[in-house]
Amino acid sequence: MKSRGLLIALVVIGGLVVVVLGFALWGIGVYNRLVGLDEGVQSAWSQVENQYQRRAELIPNLVETVKGFAAQEKGVLLGVTEARAKVSQITVTKEVLEDPDAFAKFQAAQDQYSSAISRLLAIQENYPQLKSNENFLALQNQLEGTENRIAVERRNYNLVVQGYNTVIRRFPGSLVAGFGGFREKQYFKAREGADTAPQVKF
Repeated sequence: MKSRGLLIALVVIGGLVVVVLGFALWGIGVYNRLVGLDEGVQSAWSQVENQYQRRAELIPNLVETVKGFAAQEKGVLLGVTEARAKVSQITVTKEVLEDPDAFAKFQAAQDQYSSAISRLLAIQENYPQLKSNENFLALQNQLEGTENRIAVERRNYNLVVQGYNTVIRRFPGSLVAGFGGFREKQYFKAREGADTAPQVKF
């Protein structure tokens, strides 16, 4: 009788160990998946930053090229310089990617920079001689290409963030995300008025 009771106890204990072990392995698997997704978000973000850096390095050259042709358009050139300075003051950390307000400020600075670039490129309409300047045309093409690359990398980033956010919000993965400190990441959003063509006035 005692041996039968001991056998039942061992079976119950063995079953509990299997359940606990299975749950632990499942939790480890989900945690490791979240780590991989989080690294994917960081990698996608670094590609966005690479394109921002490329743009930041091109702008001074374009401004210098245009200065010689459009000295009276100081306001436009100053706007580009100021926008670039604002963007360079913002450091994007993991916390910024998880903070809606901080991320919105970063995106607003980048949007302002893009608007300043658009106004700068529009100067050529008032100065036909710029169209024949090889340096300006080369830099203009580089900038337009960079803006396109930024748009592509932002889209890729949003797709990666969507996959990550979906996993950490779904049950039961949300349990592991809560214990592991995984927080929702922010999306890039279209700036207000982006659906209408910009008006450029001098």
